[in-house]
Amino acid sequence: MRTDHGGGVPDSTAFAQTLSSLKQEGSNILLVGRTSGEAHHAACERLLGDGDDPRRRLYVYASGNESCGVPPTAPRADDSAHVVAQSTDDGDASHDGLPDGIEKTVVSNDLLASLGAEVIDAIADYDGEYDMAPAELRLCFDSVTPLLREHKSENVFRLLHMVTSRVREVDGMGHFHLPLGRDSDYVHLLEPLFDAIVEVRECEDGLQQRWNLRDKGTDTGWVDL
Repeated sequence: MRTDHGGGVPDSTAFAQTLSSLKQEGSNILLVGRTSGEAHHAACERLLGDGDDPRRRLYVYASGNESCGVPPTAPRADDSAHVVAQSTDDGDASHDGLPDGIEKTVVSNDLLASLGAEVIDAIADYDGEYDMAPAELRLCFDSVTPLLREHKSENVFRLLHMVTSRVREVDGMGHFHLPLGRDSDYVHLLEPLFDAIVEVRECEDGLQQRWNLRDKGTDTGWVDL
């Protein structure tokens, strides 16, 4: 991978090993960056996983905001997909007209507990039905921003703590969109819950990302996304 200073990713072998361990042991990533939706979109598609391995994808949509714009796609024969969406102020829910094979649950946007309970139940259903391999569960949470706008930050922290803990328990991979700058107070508040903070941006060189691995205290520098 190429960095913006042209030197390659620092300690790239150790970085690759750390990424492998994030997939094997369960992990959660906070995707940040006050940038175009295109950068969040590209990062989200990668983190949702591709290839031939089966995936259990869980999409969580908070009402009033979307950052990545990645729509749930019809699952392949070996895949599964579930949407948990908060209702909007007028009572409607986002992502109507989903492809066949995607289960959808709509919850009120008034109580965080309802959203958390449905997400945990969806993970439990996958865990009960499938003998999931590491990284088979992929969760996209789009986005944290409206929750912080409508609820006390400590309550949002508790919700995300519950969800991220459950993702790790099943060795899944979750990513959570928060389209704010890396130095935002909200990012600093929430980052202890996550294994990595990934900044994304769109610049004249294209879409880029920068990984900060929290347990290592190091980052990759800006690399192509």
